[in-house]
Amino acid sequence: MKDAVSSHGGAAPSEWIVRWSHLCAPGATVLDVACGRGRHMRWFAGRGHAVTGVDRDPEAAREAGAFGQVLTADIEGGPWPFAGRGFGAVVVTNYLWRPRLADIVAAVAPGGVLLYETFAAGNETVGKPSRPDFLLQPGELLAACRGLRVVAYEDGFLDAPARFVQRVAAVREAADASGAPARHPLQGN
Repeated sequence: MKDAVSSHGGAAPSEWIVRWSHLCAPGATVLDVACGRGRHMRWFAGRGHAVTGVDRDPEAAREAGAFGQVLTADIEGGPWPFAGRGFGAVVVTNYLWRPRLADIVAAVAPGGVLLYETFAAGNETVGKPSRPDFLLQPGELLAACRGLRVVAYEDGFLDAPARFVQRVAAVREAADASGAPARHPLQGN
């Protein structure tokens, strides 16, 4: 479900994505799921990342193509186009299609990061989306991240605009040459 508040057009990137994007390794590939017009693609491309987006809206995909490679595909009605591929970061905002959650998480490469933010139960009291199909239930995003190391998680109400969200920053651990877990800085870029 796309954000009912903005069309992703010239909009600024999500604060959550900006805050945790430093977890993405320099030069890592980034997948933006349901990329819309490419606000997050623009953010990561501006930081030197090769960016791939996917969206079913051909007009939005054309605009997002200014920032990287974009595939126009219906990931709800068709196959997952990235089966077997891993990305250094997978970004999802204002989108939920439960049958694709496992595919989205699987697309995070070893050492990669998942940055996910979307609407949660309670949002029906303040606006759209309001259908339960498009609202995460308590703990649902955490459950989808099993197998990843959760660095940050929030579930609650935000204002301006008023909305209920769940959001997570999680990494897929990868051992370095010594066998030690990879280090992901919590602050700064």
